[in-house]
Amino acid sequence: MQAFHSNWTKPFFSKHVGAYYIEDFELLTTILSALTWQEFNGDIQMITDEIGAAYYHKLGIEKIWNLGIDDSLESKMKGKIDPSTFWAAGKLYALEKQNAPCVMLDTDFIIWKPIEEELKKHELTVIHRESLQEDVYPNKEKLMVRPSYQYPVNWDWSLEACNTAFTFFNNEAFKAYYVDESIRFMEGVVGEDPLIYMVFAEQRLLAMCAEEKEIDIYAFSNTEDLFHSNQEMFTHIWGYKRYIRSNPLVRENFCKRCIARIQNDYPMYYPLLYRIESLIPYLK
Repeated sequence: MQAFHSNWTKPFFSKHVGAYYIEDFELLTTILSALTWQEFNGDIQMITDEIGAAYYHKLGIEKIWNLGIDDSLESKMKGKIDPSTFWAAGKLYALEKQNAPCVMLDTDFIIWKPIEEELKKHELTVIHRESLQEDVYPNKEKLMVRPSYQYPVNWDWSLEACNTAFTFFNNEAFKAYYVDESIRFMEGVVGEDPLIYMVFAEQRLLAMCAEEKEIDIYAFSNTEDLFHSNQEMFTHIWGYKRYIRSNPLVRENFCKRCIARIQNDYPMYYPLLYRIESLIPYLK
């Protein structure tokens, strides 16, 4: 089963000045995400731009992706998408280059067990569905789009969104339709809210496209079970990042736990961590 990570670096430079970097805890989840996928489920590639590829090579971790690093992402985007508003657009352009069946996997999402056999049973799999909270998924009338943009008339706006931190596409025609509609929406937006427009293009739109094309959505989990202490299949730190950033001790403990897991489960990759300056304090 082939998966891909993606990293579009332009959103970083819309908020930061200076050299590109990835925070310590996110580097560690990236490494674990890539290595656990290979151990339990298949091959994986990183799709990024030239800056991202150079950064991974500088750190010396390019070998964690057994299918290597593709640095052509930026050339596919052609400067049409606002990186401030659509900070995760890179994953959709990366998906455009993939052939189904394929897994779109965020670098902060780790899968600890084999899931390939279950994936093969479904045309579309996501990690969980999301309720339509007004502050995240507002009504259609509140989305600011160009007069030339028109929503497909058959979309059902009452459907729960799909969390796409982990998404499996087993239907090439549907994958292409979803990507085309997502990009068409992003190019049609005039609003600038970096939350509501991105999650619509990536997550809510997916559910509506699937229903329109009569594609059943299989969800591995739900928001309650995903974070339950008995849940041992996945780790997703998206909602935990702000807490990690604001609590130095939590950050240190999290990084040390990740490092210990790499040392124990993937000892051949452990020496690579000594090349990453931000991780040195946790290795002493």
